[in-house]
Amino acid sequence: MSTGPDITQWPPPDGVTATHGPALLEWAACVPPEKSRLCLVRGARGSGKSQLLAWFLAGSASHPSTTVHATVLAEGLFADAVAWELGRQLGYGPLAPERLLERLAVDRRPLFVLVVDLHRSGRGPADRPAADPTTLVRDLLAPLLELPQTRAVVEVGDTAFLDGLTDVGIVTTIDVGDEPFTDAGAAATAEDDLLLPRTPEGRVRWDEASGTAREHALDRALAAPEPESAVARLVSDPGFLVHGSTVSIAACLADERIPAPRGLRQTWELAAPHLSDAQYDTTERAAVLHAAALESSPLLARYLLPLLADHAWTAVWARQDTAVSALAAVPGKSGTILVADPLGSLFEMDAGSGRYGVSIPQTAAGLPRLDGMAAWSEHGALLLSDTGALHRTGEEPGGVLGRIAAHHGRAALAHADQRPSALGQSPCGKVVVIGDEQGSVHVWRLEAGETVPLSRVLHPAPVTAVTCLALPGEGQTLVMSTALDGTVRLWKTSADPMPRPVEQRPALATAMTAEQTSVGPLLAVAWNDASLHLWHLPSGRVRAVPLLLPCSSLACTPAPAVADEPAHSASRLRLMIGGSEGSYALSLDAARLWSQHSPAA
Repeated sequence: MSTGPDITQWPPPDGVTATHGPALLEWAACVPPEKSRLCLVRGARGSGKSQLLAWFLAGSASHPSTTVHATVLAEGLFADAVAWELGRQLGYGPLAPERLLERLAVDRRPLFVLVVDLHRSGRGPADRPAADPTTLVRDLLAPLLELPQTRAVVEVGDTAFLDGLTDVGIVTTIDVGDEPFTDAGAAATAEDDLLLPRTPEGRVRWDEASGTAREHALDRALAAPEPESAVARLVSDPGFLVHGSTVSIAACLADERIPAPRGLRQTWELAAPHLSDAQYDTTERAAVLHAAALESSPLLARYLLPLLADHAWTAVWARQDTAVSALAAVPGKSGTILVADPLGSLFEMDAGSGRYGVSIPQTAAGLPRLDGMAAWSEHGALLLSDTGALHRTGEEPGGVLGRIAAHHGRAALAHADQRPSALGQSPCGKVVVIGDEQGSVHVWRLEAGETVPLSRVLHPAPVTAVTCLALPGEGQTLVMSTALDGTVRLWKTSADPMPRPVEQRPALATAMTAEQTSVGPLLAVAWNDASLHLWHLPSGRVRAVPLLLPCSSLACTPAPAVADEPAHSASRLRLMIGGSEGSYALSLDAARLWSQHSPAA
């Protein structure tokens, strides 16, 4: 009995799929797969190439050899945009080409990619590299195909793209025909769609323009008699930046000849990978762009802020001048965050402005890089170094933090897999929770005089982040943890841990924090695919928010009360996000977070 693909699992073939579908399936079932890792689909426009690929994709999941892991519609995209989309579909988040290739080089899992319309790729000024499909081939597709685990079906039209590529085995070519495509009616409809509605004063109403007009506004500007000035007018229009084509704007801003508002290029470099995700609505796009603009384009940020008056999250400050390795809210000192830099120095930070305050002296001077921190009092803290050692600072010898550090130090000496790997705290600062490399979590109540923690094995892999909440009126603690297995687990210390994780993803959670709100406890989890998940724990609802910077630490604190909205203030939080490329803060309105339409997590 054959173990190859069963054509009956595909839609009934007809026309071009009946003629060429079996050959495509035969290539996909090739054993060993490294014998032929590249299949080129050729043919003139309208000859049925895309129909053939759509048919193949419809049934591809029915057999391991035909399962497509990522599909990219390359028309109008350049190398960066293709990498963003591939990264998203593969679970890495939107990455630049070089970073995507680095990730794939160490990920040895089989990879099957489908690229549609490679010959129609490219964007931006015609004389720049981004507009040339061969740049996409050189910078991304050719290096991707050099990885031995990669197989690809690529639609190349009637071009010679990818011809002569080495190290891919035998290159298979399927030629579906050369009939030309003509459809004057479609062209006329497209021209109508390009009309731009305007106000009586002549300003473009981008919110009322068709999707086609928004997508191709810059393409038309590039064809104008004075393209540079026409493009400059568009990229200077904040409304167009919110509604226009992310990819087209990125391609044009890559051309230094085109004038752009001060700081816009830096802003777009930060925002574009996320704005290229089609799932975001207008307000979410404005929120992402506002967050990216805070430091480099303050005028743009001020323009966008009124659009976010009723949005569930808004960035309040950003600073990329200092790397952050650990964050912790200071108990009893509302709005103050303890910050550690990569050199182990400690500072106070104002959560509302991002300004650094006093430097905190520490007894453990010269520590290696800090991976975690739990603040106990104004100047007392437990510190976790990247070697797994716990240190205390701001506490007299013989104190509770010193006892905790000594306990876990002895445990790690006796059993290496009990070395601490994550450190967190409750918002009140009375509970510290520690995760270790064997997947266990240890809970310490600082005011109880405990000599040993309450411990449970929650994960089959090293814990990467941990936090907790002291449950009001119950004397119990709700522990939240995540590990290298991609799971997020909950444990109420009065009972056994939940048997199943509340979330499991093909990504790595890098940080977490929790806080009480007027609508119930919130859990924030940062993932290495550039996403931040905000959980409403009582209901299990989750909202995904993009992470603009790599995140290794999170801290949360209640936002200052608003005089004319006392009830609403109780649901507002400040969430600090810190990592190797800087830090920024979000204002979260928990009352709106899970009620507004939001992208699926």
